[in-house]
Amino acid sequence: MRIGVSGPHGTGKTTLVHELCSRFNELTPVEEPYVLLEEDGYDFEYPPSRADYRAQLTRSIQLLTTEPDGSVFDRTPLDFLAYLSATGLDIESATTPAAVRNALATLDLLVLVPITPETERLLPPAEMLGLRHTVNEVLLELAYTDPLHLLADIPVIELNVPLADRVETIGAMIR
Repeated sequence: MRIGVSGPHGTGKTTLVHELCSRFNELTPVEEPYVLLEEDGYDFEYPPSRADYRAQLTRSIQLLTTEPDGSVFDRTPLDFLAYLSATGLDIESATTPAAVRNALATLDLLVLVPITPETERLLPPAEMLGLRHTVNEVLLELAYTDPLHLLADIPVIELNVPLADRVETIGAMIR
């Protein structure tokens, strides 16, 4: 089982990934590209630039194509396509769709973690709210309309459930 978790910043993705891996011992978390790039010495701008999102997209593709079975990915290439689109870049020019398609094809499940009234109320306030909301809209549109035909037959679940029910909802999907 390989699971990708996607969503805008501040929706509890990292917490969800770690809770999921704690609950299901056969699953291992894979840090998000931002963290891994920082550990490698990459110097991000604030706010992140298009080059920063492209670097994360490249790392995300690399992670999806090299990490072993049982991995739960904190972010997927869809996230970075959404961020690039939110900064005004045409996503078709952001990458080679075949590379993204091949990376995403390694997933058994894509979990979308959107902004919900509960995430807004219970989670710490997020930065760059305008960007966050735009990314949320673009990511959901990418997942549901799939204009670049990136998702093929990958099951997608959108977590519009209470925070306390997220792990159990995913667990029901992977059983």
